[in-house]
This record gives sequence, C-alpha cells and structure tokens, in this order.
Amino acid sequence: MKMGHFFILLEFVFLIAMCGSDSGEVKPLPPYDLTGKLADTYSKYQEKSISDRRFKHSELVPLINKLGANFEVEKAGKSIEGRDIYLVKTGKGPIKVLLWSQMHGDESTATMALLDIFNFLGQNDEFDALRQQLREQLTIYFIPMLNPDGAERFERRNALGIDLNRDAQRLQCPESQLLKRIRDQTDADWGFNLHDQSRYYAAGSKANTATLSFLAPAYNEQKEINQVRGDAMRLIGWMNTQLQPLIPGKIAKYYDGFEPRAFGDNIQKWGTSTVLIESGGLANDREKQEIRKFNYLALLTAMDAIANRRYAPVSLDAYNKIPFNNGNAFHDLILREVEVEKEGNWYMVDIAFRNNERDMDGNREFYYRSSVSDIGDLSIFYAYEDFPGKGYRAVPGKTYPEVLPNINALKKLDASKLWREGYTSVRLQVVPQGQLYSQYPLQLLSGNGNPETDIISGTNPALLLQKDGQTRFVVVNGFLFDVQEGVKWERY
Repeated sequence: MKMGHFFILLEFVFLIAMCGSDSGEVKPLPPYDLTGKLADTYSKYQEKSISDRRFKHSELVPLINKLGANFEVEKAGKSIEGRDIYLVKTGKGPIKVLLWSQMHGDESTATMALLDIFNFLGQNDEFDALRQQLREQLTIYFIPMLNPDGAERFERRNALGIDLNRDAQRLQCPESQLLKRIRDQTDADWGFNLHDQSRYYAAGSKANTATLSFLAPAYNEQKEINQVRGDAMRLIGWMNTQLQPLIPGKIAKYYDGFEPRAFGDNIQKWGTSTVLIESGGLANDREKQEIRKFNYLALLTAMDAIANRRYAPVSLDAYNKIPFNNGNAFHDLILREVEVEKEGNWYMVDIAFRNNERDMDGNREFYYRSSVSDIGDLSIFYAYEDFPGKGYRAVPGKTYPEVLPNINALKKLDASKLWREGYTSVRLQVVPQGQLYSQYPLQLLSGNGNPETDIISGTNPALLLQKDGQTRFVVVNGFLFDVQEGVKWERY
C-alpha cells in the first residue's frame, strides 16, 4: 500500500469513528460556542441605517461604496433598468465561497444580514483571530441585491417580469447572466442562495414557525447525493446544531424536489456545494430584524465551519432529521370554537385571519388589508395569536351613525365605549392613503362605504366577540382588541 493511500485510509477511519454510519445514530459533536458569542455581540455590527425590509438600491449603494481596505468592490453589471449590481470580495484563501441575495426583489432579509457581516469583517476586536482565519482560508464573494429592479418595486420578479430563479438554463436576463458568469469565473467551492419565504410556514408538525429553512438542493430528479451535495448537507447539519439553542424548534428543511430551471439546483450540479437559506416568520418580527440576526449568525457560523472543515465529520442524519417546512400552517389570528349565526341557527367554527400587506408610497411603506383566511375545523393549524373562544359568539359590528370629517375627529371618540355599544366601523369624509385598512381599533370607511359582514374566506368583517351578551373583545381588520384594556390613541 502506498503511504499516501495509508494516510487517506486513516483519515477515513477517523471520520467514521467521529460520526458513525449515516444511517445510524448521530453522535454528539464537541462543544463549540462561537455562534453564542456572535449572538451576544451582534448589536455592535448591525447596520443601523437599514431597519426595515423595503429599502431600495439607492440606500444600499452608499453602504457598499464605503467599505474599507479589507474589501474589493466592483460593478459587476447592470440590471435591465440600468441599476448597478455589485460584487464584493474579501479574503485570499484557496476555498472560494459565493453568496448572493435578493434574487427576488421582495426577499431582503439576507441583504440586511450581509451588510452586518461587512461591518463585522471590517472591524478589529476580540474576533480578529476568526477574521484572520477566514481571510487566509477563504476568498468570499458577495452579490448583495442581485435584482435591484425588483427591490425598487418590492416584488419578486425583475423588470422584465421574469423570476430570476427560473432562468438558470435560458439565461434570458442580464442579472441571471451575471450570476452564472461570476459562478463560473470564481469556480466557487461553496454557494449560498439567500431567500425569504412566507411567514406562515411551520417547522414540521409542531406549533413552531419556520424561522429559518435550509436546503441542499437536488441536482437531478433522482435526488442523488454526491460529494458536492453531501458536503452541503453536512454543513447544514452543523449549522442546525449551532443555531438550535438560539431558535429551538424553529428550523426547517425546504422542499427538495428538483427544479431544472432553478439556480440552486444547477449550481449544485455545476460542482458548487450549495446551501439555500429561506427566512420565514417569527412572532413580533414583521420587519424580520431578529431573523436578519439569525441569517448573520448562520452565515458566519457556516464560514467558520468551511474554513475549519467542522462539517466534515457530521453525519447526513443530522441533515435528514431536520423537519420539512409545513406549508401555510400558520395564520396571524385564529378564533377557536366561536359561534356564528346563519339563517337563525348558531354553529361552532374556528375563524382564521391573515394580515395582508398592501403597498403604498412607492412600495416603501405598506398598510394592512386583512381577511378571513380560513373557517371551519382549524385544529391542525397554528397562529401567531390564538384566541380560546369557546363560549363566545362572533357577531358583525355596526357602523357609527355619524360621518366624521377626519382622523382627528375619530380620535376624540371613546373606542371602548363604541365597542360596548356594538360599533366597530366609522365613516370618514377624508381617509388618508393607506388608512382605510390599518391597525386602528375601528374600521375606517370612506364616504358612504359599507363594511363587509359575511364571515367567509376572503372577506374582512369587523367582529364583536360576546359572552353572556357582553362584548369582551373585538376583531378589527384582523387584529384582536381587549375591550377592558381600552384604547390609547397616541399609539395611532
């Protein structure tokens, strides 16, 4: 036996001893606390100038252009509408890592996380040893905001109306051509495909939101596992073990069906170990600022693991045991076991609402136009807010008889008193843009408008929740209010 083969055999035996068979029990990995330390210090590096999801290309560019000496920045190409797409490079190591974000224009969480990572990599402090190791072992290429035209409209597709993640074969769009060219030029060993998914996904069959979902995309219909895909699976298994203490039970695995037009699937096929990260939902985090932090932690943890091959001894079982996404399992509000009236009879049902976003101010802001998302037996579904409604009757509210001139006149009313009298809607002569549907505790109607009263999917009824003939709670535009708590108008 040749000496080189002998050492390879020894390494193979060592790896088996470390992790066991891929079909057997996952052995515990040695303690490692980098992710926790990064979480504790995150606020030092967060890019404070970006604090909501709907930022534009014009806000990103100055942050890219101010990057310091640790980075190389170039204009890699232009979008269909002529916006510059940037390539940011750092490090000089032999392992090439490529990350691209906002391929879909309304999926901006990871772009925010990349800005935080730039801040982290550009500083000098107690993490200098990690930074030096990353720069010596890795060459990292970032493409933040691959689809700036879509970001301008805060919509998924680009200016041509094409989903860039379905353009890996035809390469019809300049943005797609740019990503393919950079992948080929760098011959990247690792790729990170960074997206957002619906906040209504659950992690498996429990009442946990899928805050992050990972995937090692398939590269063929058979979903075969070669070294390239297997390494991506092992890395995800490692990332999951490090993140679970911070978001226990809220990590899922994205659907792994092969999509021949998708970039992730094709980049895996082209020889780059590819990890998909989908940012989903988390309670009280509509703007995904906490999820942004978890992206930051996931990516830095992954880079450290790549530089140190921490993923190598991880069993594939660590990946396979991550639960799949449970699609559309969550709603914003579910009223459980309330009674509704129809044709003089009362029926017990569950009623679910979702708070849908509607764009305003050039897609820079939004308002809520909620609706009933489902009705019936919803015992297998979950909610960000769950109302135990047994013994309550859900009754459509009335409209206040006087037409008010404006919002200021509305705020002079005692909303709690109106609720107790059965009123949930108010007509205004002038309704500001975006406030016809909002988080106000009374539904605003314009002119002679009438409220929706049918409690069926797709409608937006304002409801009184009554027990023993007394109104205890109300639902207005899909938001639940407690009558006893009253209304603090200064919030609105």
